[in-house]
Amino acid sequence: MIVVDQDDPLPPFEQIRTQLADRIRAGQLTEGQRLPSIRQLASDLRLAPGTVARAYGELEAAGLVESSRVGGTRVRAGQAADAALRDAAREFVAVARRHGMSLPDVLGAIRAEWSGTEPGPAAVPRSGPRPASVPGVEGGG
Repeated sequence: MIVVDQDDPLPPFEQIRTQLADRIRAGQLTEGQRLPSIRQLASDLRLAPGTVARAYGELEAAGLVESSRVGGTRVRAGQAADAALRDAAREFVAVARRHGMSLPDVLGAIRAEWSGTEPGPAAVPRSGPRPASVPGVEGGG
């Protein structure tokens, strides 16, 4: 399920791109798996087709998917993180949840570790997202 939160400051195309990229890297969308057509996903999410096209274009530019008129948009080979990294992420999330950390807090901690700095204040929570079920895209949400 792809979720677009109209209250999120991130533009809808970026929310779509991020969610799909995360699922590809997590192995939830696998090599060769076909994504919904631009028109179908736009209709399901009640967005303009150009919004979805931009998200798909950015995924293609990042090398995560490939598109063709005949085959549609499919996940490229070798894009999922390896099993050890996914296991480490799963364990990290479990520990963070046990400590009551929010997603913004966890992402801040990761960014701080990545850059070698102290984490900053967490983002202010926003109103909840509006989910849309997307045929052909399973998991997450």
